[in-house]
Amino acid sequence: MSDVMGTCPVRKAPRCDCKQIFPPAHLQSVSFLSPAAAARCQSHEAGPLSDMNGAQLSELPDDSEPLRPYVSGLRRSALRARELSAVRTFSAPFLIKFLRARDFDEELSLKLLLNYQRWRRESPEISTCLSPSSVIGLLNTTYHAVLPQRDHTGSRVLIYRIGQWNPKHWTAFQVFRVSLITSEIISTETETQRRGLKVIFDLQGWSLGHALQINPSLARKISSVLSDSFPLKVRGIHLVNEPMFFRPVFAMIRLFLPDKIKQRIHMHGADFHDTLSDFFSPPVLPPEYGGEGPSIEGACQGWTNQLLQSEKLLQQIATHPTGDITITPEDALISEEGETEPLFEG
Repeated sequence: MSDVMGTCPVRKAPRCDCKQIFPPAHLQSVSFLSPAAAARCQSHEAGPLSDMNGAQLSELPDDSEPLRPYVSGLRRSALRARELSAVRTFSAPFLIKFLRARDFDEELSLKLLLNYQRWRRESPEISTCLSPSSVIGLLNTTYHAVLPQRDHTGSRVLIYRIGQWNPKHWTAFQVFRVSLITSEIISTETETQRRGLKVIFDLQGWSLGHALQINPSLARKISSVLSDSFPLKVRGIHLVNEPMFFRPVFAMIRLFLPDKIKQRIHMHGADFHDTLSDFFSPPVLPPEYGGEGPSIEGACQGWTNQLLQSEKLLQQIATHPTGDITITPEDALISEEGETEPLFEG
């Protein structure tokens, strides 16, 4: 619609004047309107949708009627993307993850979806192996936890304890795999889709051996997951116990981060107990980090158990052609003998 009369952003405008130019019944027949644009315009005809912004839409259940035009619009746009020409369809729950991550902005959601699919294709050394059992030795060192209690905004809180990673035993790719495994699991949580996550990196014990494993290629991959290749909202990144010689590695990662993420990075140093409390209430954090919650060892073991219980699910995601396990692998792609057109319905 922007080709005719300017933009018609559902998330920013309370109304749409598309119907003043084209009657609703003829919107999809107008040749220069894309299906996605037509879906957006038609969505204004539904009434309540025109008064809802992205944050309000995120609060709705997945099967809510007002979400359907957004799901349909994103599906149509995705299936017409050249790099997804082999994909037959995407399920609504899968697409809603990307819509919530970008506050139901269709263009940004499409970009995120394409980045996610591209990342999976270009990083098979990580994306095709999401087995918690493959890194159980690292997990058992209490390297990583997702804390049992969310923070006051509803965000998930993740902790990574770099000093527990022995670079002689575990490569940087295996360590990064832990992050991917957790990200896939929590991205299925509706509340996390809405509220996002915050990460605490405890850098006590950071050494030259760690630094030598972080090259520019891996730094870019890490940055991509943090910023624009995974359907999660990163609400905050907190560094504690960071030594001076960590800064060159951090500077390399920072190069690939967008300004929005850079502004959410907080460096607390060794005196973090007081400053972390400015961001997290005592019941959320373990005592080791100035809180009153379960111990870090207990939190790590609890999350490790949850990951092991999700082994089958993670294996399905890793081996699926698109990661959308709601759709069977056979139905997700267009077969050479079968479908020749993408499936838009549903």
